[in-house]
Amino acid sequence: MAPTFTLGLDYGTNSVRCLIVRCADGREFGSCVVNYPSGRQGVLLDARDHHLARQHPGDYLVGLEKSVRGALAQARKQRGFAAARIIGLGVDTTGSSPIPVDAKNVPLALSKKWKRNLNAQCWLWKDHTGWREAAQITALAAQHRPQFIAKCGNTYSSEWFWSKILHCLNVAPQVYDAAFSWVELADWIPSVLAGVTDPVQIQRGVCMAGHKALYCDEWGGLPDKEFLGKLDPKLAALRDHLYPKAHDATASAGRLSEAWAAKLGLPAGIPIAIGEMDVHYGAIGSGVREGTLVKVIGTSTCDCGVVSADKNVPDIPGICGIVKGAILPGYYGLEAGQSAVGDIFKWWVEGVCEGDDATHAKLTKAAAKLAPGQSGLLALDWNNGNRTILVDPTLSGLLVGQTLHTTQAEIYRALIEATAFGARAIIERFKEYGVPIDRVVCAGGIAEKNPLLMQIYADVTGCTMFVAGSSQACALGSAVSAAVLAGAHPDFPTAQVAMTSLKKISYKSKPAARTPYNQLYALYRQCHDAFGGVTISADLSRVMKDLLAIKDASHA
Repeated sequence: MAPTFTLGLDYGTNSVRCLIVRCADGREFGSCVVNYPSGRQGVLLDARDHHLARQHPGDYLVGLEKSVRGALAQARKQRGFAAARIIGLGVDTTGSSPIPVDAKNVPLALSKKWKRNLNAQCWLWKDHTGWREAAQITALAAQHRPQFIAKCGNTYSSEWFWSKILHCLNVAPQVYDAAFSWVELADWIPSVLAGVTDPVQIQRGVCMAGHKALYCDEWGGLPDKEFLGKLDPKLAALRDHLYPKAHDATASAGRLSEAWAAKLGLPAGIPIAIGEMDVHYGAIGSGVREGTLVKVIGTSTCDCGVVSADKNVPDIPGICGIVKGAILPGYYGLEAGQSAVGDIFKWWVEGVCEGDDATHAKLTKAAAKLAPGQSGLLALDWNNGNRTILVDPTLSGLLVGQTLHTTQAEIYRALIEATAFGARAIIERFKEYGVPIDRVVCAGGIAEKNPLLMQIYADVTGCTMFVAGSSQACALGSAVSAAVLAGAHPDFPTAQVAMTSLKKISYKSKPAARTPYNQLYALYRQCHDAFGGVTISADLSRVMKDLLAIKDASHA
C-alpha cells in the first residue's frame, strides 16, 4: 500500500512550524518554521506594563500558509511523498491564549477599527495583566465553588482564560462589548481550517477548557452563570456564547474546507484533530505514558504526566490542573510548569550581557568548567512569576551571593541551576501526592542543544534525563493525533510506539554532584518558601554564609 502522511502545526511563542510525517513510522518528510512578523519577535508589548504580552491574530494566518507550503515543498523532494496522501492534520498552540472574535468568528484585531488596540489582540499565554482578577476568581471560588479550583492547585492563574477576559472587561469595556465570544488559539486555528463561521459551533478541546477555563463535566462544563455573575453579570451573559461541551482527542475539530485546502495545497475534507496545548501534544510526541514525566523546555517549561482515568488522583496543591482526557484519551492529564526558563537565559545573555548566539555558546562553555557550588551563587527562577508550585505572578527573580569577583558565566550557571531547582520542586510535589514518575523525557530546542543544562537537571533532580527523538515533538504529537483520528493507527499507544522515539543520548546523575546540589536545593527552598510567602517568619541570616561554606568546600 502507498504510504500515508499527516501534518502537524505547532504555534509557539515566536513562530509557527509545520511538520509532515509518515504515519507508519513517524519519519519526518518536510518541515518549515515561520517567524511571526509583528511586535518584538512576534510579541506585542507595552513598555508601561511588563505584565502585558499580546499577539496579532493575522500573524497566525500568515504563518499557517507559509509554513504549510514550505513543508510541502521540502516533502516533495522525498521519494514516495505526495500531498494527496496526507490523510489528516493536527494543531497545537500556546495557552491560555484567548482571542476576542465577532459573531462570524473573525478576530476583532483583523478589523480596521481594532487592529492597533492591544486589548483586541490575542492575549498570549505569558500575559499576566489579569493578576488581580485571578486573585478575585480564586477568592470567590474558595468561598462559593471550592471544587472549581481544587483541581488546579487551589489557585487560579493570571495566565488563564477567565482572568484575561475579566481584565479586558475591566480595562477595555468597549473591546469586551464588541466581542461576540472568546476563542482559545488552539480551538480557533482548527475552526478556521474547517470553515466554521459561528463561534458557538467551534469544537473546543478539553485540554484548554479544563486546564484554563475551569471546565469539568462533573459540574456541567464551564462555571455556572450564578458564579460568573458574582464576578460580573457580563461574564454570565458571555457563557451562552462559549460552548456547552469540550472534547478529548478522540473527537474531530472538523474537516479541511475547500477554501483552505486550495490555499495550502492539501486534500479537501481531511479530518482535523482537536486542538490541544503545545506541551500536551508535545507530551504525546515524546511518548508519554503513565510513569513518564515529559518536560517541554522552551521560553517557559511545562511538565506533563498522565494517570489512568480508572484510578483516583488526589487534588495536588500548586499544580496547573488535573483534567480527564486533557492529554491522552482515557487518562487524567496533569500539568505543572515554570513561567520562565529559556526566557531567563535570553534575558541574561542577550539583554544584560548584550550578546548573541555566540555569547550563549561562550558562557555555556565557561559555565561547564565550574563545579556545583563553586560560584557561591543561588538564584530564584521567578523572572516571570512562579507558575508551580506557588502560582504567583507577582513574584520576581533573585540572585544571592554575588561578589566583586562574580563573572557572567557564574551567573549564567546559577540561573540554569535555579530552573533545575524549580524543576525538582515540581517533581517532588508530584511524588508527594502519589503520582508515579519512573522516567523523565525532555523535549524542545534547549533539551537538544544544551548538554550542560541537561546534566545539571539530572544532577539536581537525581533523575535520568532522556531526550525526545523529534526536535519538533509538539508538531509530531499533533501529527500523531491526526494519524489516530484518520485511522492510520487504532489508538494512541499504538501510534506512539510506531511514530515516536527517544534519542540515544541520556543524562544520568553524577554521584559527586548530589551532595552540593542537595545543600544548594535546601537553601533554594528556604528562599523559595520565604519570598514565596510560605514561611512568613523565615530566618535567612545563614543563607549567604552557607553559600560561602559550600563554595569553600567546592574549591577544597
